[in-house]
Amino acid sequence: MSKLTIRHHSESSSSALEAQPDNFEAAERPHADAEMTRVLKTAPLRMASDPSNGVITFWRHDPLHDVVKPMIDHVIMAFPAEPVRFERRDGKAFVTGMTRPGTVTVIPAGSTSRWDIYQPLSVLQLYLPQTTLSRVAQEAGTTDPGDLLERTAHPDAITSRLLLSAADALEGCAALDALFRHQLTDLLATRLLAAHTGSPATFRPAIGGLSPKVLGRAIERLRSDSDADLSLAALASDAGLSRFHFCRAFKESTGLSPHAWLRQHHLEQAMKMLRDTDDSIASIAAALGYSSQTAFAAAFRKLTGESPTDWRRRILP
Repeated sequence: MSKLTIRHHSESSSSALEAQPDNFEAAERPHADAEMTRVLKTAPLRMASDPSNGVITFWRHDPLHDVVKPMIDHVIMAFPAEPVRFERRDGKAFVTGMTRPGTVTVIPAGSTSRWDIYQPLSVLQLYLPQTTLSRVAQEAGTTDPGDLLERTAHPDAITSRLLLSAADALEGCAALDALFRHQLTDLLATRLLAAHTGSPATFRPAIGGLSPKVLGRAIERLRSDSDADLSLAALASDAGLSRFHFCRAFKESTGLSPHAWLRQHHLEQAMKMLRDTDDSIASIAAALGYSSQTAFAAAFRKLTGESPTDWRRRILP
């Protein structure tokens, strides 16, 4: 568990922060991706963006000593690797500690602080618009949640694990990747509402599964080889449900989330093509929508423990 030291300090030590006007208008604030690029002085190693939903980035940056200005998005961070010493000053408090796996940092939209990070750092970041947080709260039927709390290397293994899963769960297949990001963003928003607000939200009980007719339509859309919209929004709209309730009802009916169901379907298709055709691995990868043979092989190995070539060699006489 991270050990933090928190102490108040004099106003004279926060002159850089006091330069930020109290009436800094939301419309003037930068989006988090632009502000983080400015502060970290590099580009993210990986970035997946749905501007109306959320942005997930993976950074490896050098030590930094700068003020993070107020942003229009909430920023949630998780740390996959080595502990790194940091200090944060927000004009009222001084926090010092170590970033560690299993901890998260939350920078609510509109807040500002001075950061001093003394070693290179790897970090996963989610940039969450307030509109996404409000939508999830409304769909989930929560009590009125309070504002997000500022957290600094705060122990929270659940939120950390959810966000870190983005580092290796993007599989190089556009349909799978988009569906995964939508589900992950909604799960993280739900977790933030429950664990990181001034008034933790409570959620209505699960509504049960989908009707056979609605489930059939959803599965038909997921199985489609056409250019059908496989976004979570489209699946939920077709079912006449919110995204939040569609995911819960789909899992109640199938035992799998929509993303896990589609991933399993792709695996079954891949095995059938490997067994019943002479198509090359590259051709099968392209037919299933993967960006490359390497991406397909990595996804196949993750689910089976074998490469497509080894699996085909073992299964065929």
